[in-house]
Amino acid sequence: MTAPSAALGGRRHSRKRWGSTVFGFVVLIVLLFPIYWMINVSLQPSGSAVGTPWLPLHLSFRGYSTALNQQGRNLATSLIVALGSVVVSLLIATPAAYALAQFRIRFANVFLFGILISQMIPGIVIANALYTAYNDVGLLNSIPGLILADSTGGIPFAILIVRAFMTNIPQSVIEAGRVDGAGHLRAFVSIVLPMSRNALVTAALFTFLFAWADFLFALTLTTTENVRPVTLGLYTYIGTYVNDWSSVMATAVLASIPAIVLLVVAQRYVAAGTTAGAVK
Repeated sequence: MTAPSAALGGRRHSRKRWGSTVFGFVVLIVLLFPIYWMINVSLQPSGSAVGTPWLPLHLSFRGYSTALNQQGRNLATSLIVALGSVVVSLLIATPAAYALAQFRIRFANVFLFGILISQMIPGIVIANALYTAYNDVGLLNSIPGLILADSTGGIPFAILIVRAFMTNIPQSVIEAGRVDGAGHLRAFVSIVLPMSRNALVTAALFTFLFAWADFLFALTLTTTENVRPVTLGLYTYIGTYVNDWSSVMATAVLASIPAIVLLVVAQRYVAAGTTAGAVK
């Protein structure tokens, strides 16, 4: 290739690269604009969203003060339910995933197929069934009831994610621990769990997000204000304070913070955990 041709090809490549960069930047702005507007409205001194300036020139934290006073309890409820769902889901899903990955269990594929089928059941069907059962055993309007309900979605997902990772753990590593005198439980706790950290963090993160963003179970299984997750609180908040959008958006911002923080902190574990079972 001659020098003029090489220079022409380099300029074309440079223009293409800059074009891709500009396009990606525009797409990023479009995707992030709703978040920016939510924060902008939450910092406005007036309650109306009509006529909100593009830049929050006159900052006011009145909306956050109102949101914390009226929705702080709901935020705490959602946090307890989400963390409880993570604990329950991992306590059940991790041993089940280990058994399915390392032991020769008859009808294991049928069991996995059943897990996939359970993920396809509409949530409203499960919510109605749980409402009837909870009404009989007294779990309506209770935090344990919401934890168990949200765990119904977290446990199957966690089993699939963790099992995909554990199938890649060399059997020789576990057998070496058994030779050194470790039983099945000791090998599971001391060898398998540390090696499965990425998958466990991934399953925990997604379970937390499922429970934190749950609205259907919260709406169906709670009928009083004593136990009310923030998703349901925000839903009723909009109907009550429709003219005070700064408080509504402040509540939305506060409800988004835990998910954003967890995603930023655990992103490298999630990337490793979701791709671990793809290649053997």
